[in-house]
Amino acid sequence: MNFSLEIGPKTDLDTLPNLKDVYITFLPGGDFKETAYKAEELVKKGCNPIPHFAARSIEGEAQLKEYIKRCKDVGVKQALVIGGSREPVGNFDSSIQLLETGYFEQMKIGIAGHPEGSPDISDSRLEKAMKDKKPYADYIVTQWLLDPQPIIDFISKQTIPVHVGITGPLKITSLIKFANIVGAKNSLNFLKSNFSKALDLMKPRDPNDLIGKVKSHTDFFHIYTFGGLKETNKWLMENKYV
Repeated sequence: MNFSLEIGPKTDLDTLPNLKDVYITFLPGGDFKETAYKAEELVKKGCNPIPHFAARSIEGEAQLKEYIKRCKDVGVKQALVIGGSREPVGNFDSSIQLLETGYFEQMKIGIAGHPEGSPDISDSRLEKAMKDKKPYADYIVTQWLLDPQPIIDFISKQTIPVHVGITGPLKITSLIKFANIVGAKNSLNFLKSNFSKALDLMKPRDPNDLIGKVKSHTDFFHIYTFGGLKETNKWLMENKYV
């Protein structure tokens, strides 16, 4: 199995698990230069940095070109191109617009997948967007989920590899909060229906349960830590994933 990890531009790299593929967020209100600088640090550390390119957080074509150039100049070879959850700050409002510029030439491209839908777009528009983006993409990274069936159903419909989003070990109460934020309705219902099986709601939920149910369908798992990097690192080492 192959694991990747997501961090923020201000994450202390000394706390990173020993994973090759490290994604760097570009969140609403963030500075793309910080993400590019963190990518440079990761290259020097021997990692494969994968910066987020969030369409609705990019002011325009000139900024996009600068962002890509900064990343390529420091050795970045891979990118995750997404829409981003905010109102557009410029003239980009979808990831397909970034992909159609052609500026990502010679880079490996990941796009976002939403097996449980997205709060920012209707299911029909989401399906069309996925169809439009696929010719540009090498693989898909999904939102994090807990219910295995939507993941398996989603993978069965794809023609390119799917990297399944999972969380690191988090308390169930925290998972419910984050499920509400990202609109993971099925996973939220899955959590609530499994309350009776949880001996302790404050005890971190082990991601191995989900991995075991979907690993026959994919070799790739992408970890969202939500700030729990220390716990994720411990879990990876205890399970000999790193």
